[in-house]
This record gives sequence, C-alpha cells and structure tokens, in this order.
Amino acid sequence: MRLIALAAPLLLAGCGSGEGQVARPARAAHPIPIPVAPTALAAGVNRVQGQNAARLIAQFGTPRIDLQEGTARKLQFAGPICVLDAYLYPQGRGEALVTHIDTRQRDGTPIDQASCVLALARRP
Repeated sequence: MRLIALAAPLLLAGCGSGEGQVARPARAAHPIPIPVAPTALAAGVNRVQGQNAARLIAQFGTPRIDLQEGTARKLQFAGPICVLDAYLYPQGRGEALVTHIDTRQRDGTPIDQASCVLALARRP
C-alpha cells in the first residue's frame, strides 16, 4: 500500500501530451495591489481626508466626475487599479473639505482605501 502511495505521483507526472512544456502560473485577471506598510497606509488616507478640492486636484489630476449637489460636492478620480470617490462638505462657514471617501477596484470589488489613494497618487 505504501509503495502505491509513493509511486502514484511518479506515474501521474508522466501523463500529459505536452512534452517539453513548462508550466507557467496563470495571470491574474486584475492587477493585484502591492501590500504597503501600515504607516504608509495611514499617510495615504490622510492625503485625502480633510483636504479641499484644489488639493485633491493637485494630487490626482482632473477628476473624472465633479458633481455639485447643494452645498456638497463629489469628486471621482480613477486610475488603472481603482476608483476613489471623495465627498466634500462645508465646514461651518469655511470651504468644503473631504469628510468621507469610498474606494473600489475598477471592476467594483473592494480595495483598501489607503492602497487606492497611494495608487492614484503614483499616476504620471
């Protein structure tokens, strides 16, 4: 019985029609974000939270969507990896600042907010 268990992998290794072919790992359908150190993650979200529209545009470029609704404003920035929605609301009598962000991968699946912010900030 032990001999069969040891020989089975060897027998299966000889199966297949692809002589000389090297197995290659499958490519991911979507880019996989590179993990970032926790301190860099916190710095990523801080690049957006509490910022005004001008600072966001300076960081990420022209927004894909710039929507004003009453006193609130939504700016959407998109890159090859993810989409960032920044919601700005007036603070007292001052200008509107980011109070909430949503992030997602291009296909709609979740992505860490800080990773998305850092990915968008790296755009040329």
